[in-house]
Amino acid sequence: MGPTPLPRGGGWLTTLAQEPIWHPSPNFGPRRDGSVPDIVVLHHTAMESCDAARDRLCDPQAEVSAHYLISETGTCWQLVEEDMRAWHAGAGRWGDVTDVNSRSIGIELANTGGHPFPEPQMTTLEHLLGDVMHRHRIAPERMIAHSDMAPDRKYDPGPRFDWYRLAANGLSIWPQDHDNEEEFTYSAYQFGYSSEATDNGILQAFRSRFRPWKDGPLDARDCALMADLAQRFPFDGPPAAA
Repeated sequence: MGPTPLPRGGGWLTTLAQEPIWHPSPNFGPRRDGSVPDIVVLHHTAMESCDAARDRLCDPQAEVSAHYLISETGTCWQLVEEDMRAWHAGAGRWGDVTDVNSRSIGIELANTGGHPFPEPQMTTLEHLLGDVMHRHRIAPERMIAHSDMAPDRKYDPGPRFDWYRLAANGLSIWPQDHDNEEEFTYSAYQFGYSSEATDNGILQAFRSRFRPWKDGPLDARDCALMADLAQRFPFDGPPAAA
């Protein structure tokens, strides 16, 4: 069985303990075609310090940004207004969404990718996610990793990130064992992974979230868990075509 979500709506998950510090980045533009955010993408910075990451996200020559950056100590900076299109997702897709930047809120977590995410950082993230999801009515299944939307290019936030904890707090989802072991790749397309991605890239992105540190070839449990996700949380549209 998966985790039992905690109550939401007016609870502690929807109230950020400290307002984000406004630190504007010039790297943004309007959301395209009247899009509004209905996805949250989580990243890690892969840089040696939070200060260095913040400087890069605000450097006009870097042409990269996110809506929020959270340090290891739990400090949160807002870099781009939520109604604007931050430049965090790059090329990739989730389900039928090809311009992920126009449909998402991007959150960067200061982490090299080689160590766990500290408790103060996770606590701030949970509060922020509660606020963002409540404000934009974003469903838990629309909380994705950068690696989910670009599995052959990106691996963040990586296997050290605690997705189960988010799911237990109603901020993400978790697969349950499923009797019907459908073909893994087809189920992955139904869930939202792009058919433009390689099978191995999808497997590694899936395991990074739902079976961290599992290695080796595709197995029956991978198929069962992906089938459950596809059945309970299919994206709203046909499988993405190559």
